[in-house]
Amino acid sequence: MRRYVVAFAVLTAAAALLAACGGGGDAGKSPTASPYLPTIDPARFTDRITNRYFPLTPGTTYVYEGTKDGTPQRNEVTVTRDAKTILGVRCVVVHDVVMEEGNLVEETFDWYAQDSDGNVWYFGEDSKEYEAGKVTSTKGSWEAGVDGAQPGIVMEASPKVGDTYRQEYYAGEAEDMATVLNVNESTTVSAGSYQEVVVTEDFTPLEPDTVEHKYFAPGVGFVMGSMVKGGSEKIELVEITTD
Repeated sequence: MRRYVVAFAVLTAAAALLAACGGGGDAGKSPTASPYLPTIDPARFTDRITNRYFPLTPGTTYVYEGTKDGTPQRNEVTVTRDAKTILGVRCVVVHDVVMEEGNLVEETFDWYAQDSDGNVWYFGEDSKEYEAGKVTSTKGSWEAGVDGAQPGIVMEASPKVGDTYRQEYYAGEAEDMATVLNVNESTTVSAGSYQEVVVTEDFTPLEPDTVEHKYFAPGVGFVMGSMVKGGSEKIELVEITTD
């Protein structure tokens, strides 16, 4: 999952959130703050993701369409029935495929788990970029517990405006973060119209000139993303299927 950033903010409710989840260190935007080292208790996690803003029901496929720098893209995100154990936590495996003009350009396997408070954590990804059918890069791949990488929160149980948190942490490779901008947005995309939408501003200190806004609808999850700085990219949900 790609996420991007904007200006700095102090730790607020997110720091308390990580503490409540057994976390330690910083959850804010400053990469120079105290070391980020959340404590993960496997007994407090499940691979059943029921968070209303980030539900992951096995067998569900989310289809997105949009453009990147003028080129049409199609993105299919499938919640598999597979699981991967990371740091003793059983995570659901999500398969993400990006196509451009019918050609595979990126394939990712993401790993998520939900804690007992309802926060969804991101435990890593196996990502590959393709050109002419061949893998050209695995940059951005990481796994919590390997080479110092740490999991982060991808969606809070109860998002509040101003909350800022790490979504992942692998120094120099994957340092995505987010700030909650709105929790009561109205949004219309090809798949439908939604109310009480949570809007986040996604960023990373690794690309300080890039900013993306993401929209999450209750009962659905991610419905739209739009680059607002550092590029031209927009994607929206067009269809949800189940097998």
